[in-house]
Amino acid sequence: MQVQLLTPESEIDPAAKTLLQLRPQYNLEQIKAQIRKQQQGGYQLACVIEGDRALCVAGFTLGEKLAWGKHIYIDDLVTDENCRSTGAGRLLIEWLKGYAREIGCGQMHLDSGVQRFAAHRFYLREGFDIASHHFSIAEL
Repeated sequence: MQVQLLTPESEIDPAAKTLLQLRPQYNLEQIKAQIRKQQQGGYQLACVIEGDRALCVAGFTLGEKLAWGKHIYIDDLVTDENCRSTGAGRLLIEWLKGYAREIGCGQMHLDSGVQRFAAHRFYLREGFDIASHHFSIAEL
């Protein structure tokens, strides 16, 4: 297993197929188009690759805020349902922490749906804290 940071020129099919498990509202062509659109605004993909499969995928952005300083915000994080508990998620989180330090980020953040209990256990095990509640108005 190795981590790859995909460039906008990279082949994204394996990552897109894995992301569909987290974002089933898309089909493969739609999610690839959305990824490409978001890459134009700074969205990045990092994947744990084994052979031609993306075992785990993180979609993230770099940002700077008064509250957090320079940071990585993880928009999407999913391990293929057939590859959970293999170390792929831990490997990707460790890579993201190192990458964040390397580029001068002091923090890493993500939001997670309140119903995703297994994901929450994973995040806590990997050193994340529950630091706030996220509020939203989904339909304006």
